[in-house]
Amino acid sequence: MFQPYTLTHVYYMLGGLCWTIGLAFVALIGGSIAGAVLALMRVGGNRIVSKCAQFYIFVLQGTPLLITLFIAYFGAAYMGIDVKPIVAIAVAFSFYAAAFLGDIWRGAIESVPKGQREGAHALGLSAFDTMRQIIVPQAVPIAIPPTVGFFVMLIKNTSLASIVGIVELTRTAQIVSNATFKPLDVYLTAAAFYFIVCFPLTMFSRHLEKRLNA
Repeated sequence: MFQPYTLTHVYYMLGGLCWTIGLAFVALIGGSIAGAVLALMRVGGNRIVSKCAQFYIFVLQGTPLLITLFIAYFGAAYMGIDVKPIVAIAVAFSFYAAAFLGDIWRGAIESVPKGQREGAHALGLSAFDTMRQIIVPQAVPIAIPPTVGFFVMLIKNTSLASIVGIVELTRTAQIVSNATFKPLDVYLTAAAFYFIVCFPLTMFSRHLEKRLNA
């Protein structure tokens, strides 16, 4: 017998939203660390290292995220590695985020005029000091708006984790829909939760972009 759709179900979905945001933050942190490494590899002077980073970015960006999640979810068990599904999925999202953030930040670094590097070299600064003191401080404001925009996309893409059984917002909506047989009400609630989280971030990203362009 189906249950009535109540506030208890909404609170349950709210718990799933917390897992959605948490998973997105973990992916953003992990992806930021790996993405920074990829960006530096891309703009470095070593051609082989740059090509390796470029190959990684092309592969991850050219592979559907769902396939990446399946590989991480089933691949760990296939190799005999005992990890919790949520850990495997968080790692997969981090690798996915790294490919996009690395590309975003590489573009931001390369958008800094070459004259800045030439001036730093004329002052006798090393390549590391030039990157740390001259290039990165100018690249960060350029990279912030697209990074925030990507984080919004990352939050929405966490819904794919429901396919492999991770109980985030979309998965809780599926469970509640099956229990109440009120799919329209349930998924409208889920859509409202996604909107409440993503819309302010989208507006913040657009505000930053307009401010920086001005």
